[in-house]
Amino acid sequence: MATAKGIERSSVIISVFSTTPGIGKTIVAINLAAGLASEGYKVCLADLDLQFGDVLNYLKLTSKTTVAGAQRALLDHPKTFDVRKFLIDYSNNGITFSILPAPLYVFDAYQTDINIVKEIINDLNFCDYIIIDLNSMFSALNLAMLDISTVINYVGVIDFLPALKNYKIGYDTLIRFDYEESKIRLVENRADSQKLINSNDVERLLGEPFYHRLPNDYPSVKKSINTGQPLMFAAPDSKLTKSFGELVGLYSNRPHSQGEAVTDIPTEKNSGGLLSKISNFFGF
Repeated sequence: MATAKGIERSSVIISVFSTTPGIGKTIVAINLAAGLASEGYKVCLADLDLQFGDVLNYLKLTSKTTVAGAQRALLDHPKTFDVRKFLIDYSNNGITFSILPAPLYVFDAYQTDINIVKEIINDLNFCDYIIIDLNSMFSALNLAMLDISTVINYVGVIDFLPALKNYKIGYDTLIRFDYEESKIRLVENRADSQKLINSNDVERLLGEPFYHRLPNDYPSVKKSINTGQPLMFAAPDSKLTKSFGELVGLYSNRPHSQGEAVTDIPTEKNSGGLLSKISNFFGF
């Protein structure tokens, strides 16, 4: 695909999307960016949760440059625009990835021009991977980003029936928008939490297996947030860190083996009739 300036884009774009807020979407985006950067790739994490983007806060960074400033600069000086001037780097132990921050003010979120944002993302084509952290809506901006994405990393926490219904409706909506099923990667977060829903039943209901299942690891996530570091630095030996490493391996095509962080996630025993109850909940 060519950019607005006629440059062929070679970046892999991974959108991290969910239909439910507060289920760890930003954590997934940050750790994908850090993991891919640790493998030597040039990575940019674009925080396009325009009203409530939290990437900088999570990593304890500050910046005056944002996607809103990039938009104004591109409109005012299209011939000399350089997106690199609006990026901030996160570096730790020799591992670096760039960040395109969300606007500092809610007002700026309402001034967003979708076509300009698309051009800004296209101008990041010097990166090997672009990770886009989106909010939990089927907004016009989100749909535009999903359109240009190589992969949609669709995250959910399936811990009770309303959450499952929300996740399925979101998945069905993505399919109705004619995104290829191979483009949508179902990722279950907190997969080994205590819950009443059998993951096998969930997969049968969705008609698609989970691409990856991230285990629940609250102590490691808390340490990561408190220190402002991706999990690989805050809790390098945790099961969640290992599981993120496996997910990164899937996206980078790195040879990997199924580590214990995945295989140790218990599969709930089928509690007779639960699948039929779930089906009834969905009305079929």
